Amino acid sequence: MEKSKIVKLDEVILANQEFQKSTMAAKLNWLRAGVLGANDGIVSTAGLVLGVAGAAADSKTILIAGVAATVAGSISMAGGEYTSVSAQRDSEIAALAKEKQELADNPEAELRELAWFYEQKGLSLELAAKVAAELTAIDPLKAHAEAELGIEVGNHVSPGQAAISSFVAFAGGSLLPLFAVSGPWTAYKIPVTVIAVIMSLAITGYVGAKIGGARSGRAIIRNVLVSILTMGITYGIGYLVGGIGL
Repeated sequence: MEKSKIVKLDEVILANQEFQKSTMAAKLNWLRAGVLGANDGIVSTAGLVLGVAGAAADSKTILIAGVAATVAGSISMAGGEYTSVSAQRDSEIAALAKEKQELADNPEAELRELAWFYEQKGLSLELAAKVAAELTAIDPLKAHAEAELGIEVGNHVSPGQAAISSFVAFAGGSLLPLFAVSGPWTAYKIPVTVIAVIMSLAITGYVGAKIGGARSGRAIIRNVLVSILTMGITYGIGYLVGGIGL
């Protein structure tokens, strides 16, 4: 094979790899969101149940408060995620409709624009024009959506799926402090809850850092410090409020 053809093939492969990396990054963002949702469930529920425990409440009251926090937090997270993803989906659909109209109104200019995008990815002027022309001949809207908008046609994010994932992640995280504070170890419920929360957040911090390619040590320390601060403040407030009989 001629050297020039080999170079051009390498350029096409490189451009394709970049798009695959962006797609993989989107999938990793969903996984990271699940980890963060579980993280939120652990911290918020732990803070609430320890605040109630600080007020010297009995185990039944603590359990009721924890269950209420789990249900309310899970629904709130799911509703927020549904609204956010719905807005994103509507925005993508509107952008695709606009792009489709532009392709119909001025296909020549859109073809030059698509070639320019591939030039920015490192392809030569000649090869970028050829790639743009061939992709446009196959599916112009798909070609422009992927290159210009970063949208994969026909693969929009589902608001319902996002809401369910968020609900499950938050509820799953909430179960750990809820179980720890309401277990049979009544006399040790506070230290058991604190230890369980710290250990679980160290794990979620590590996993979240690995998904994002960051240093795990810093993420773990940040997670643990935030949880200790949250639990300490809420327990202290509960203790003070319970002590003055409000």
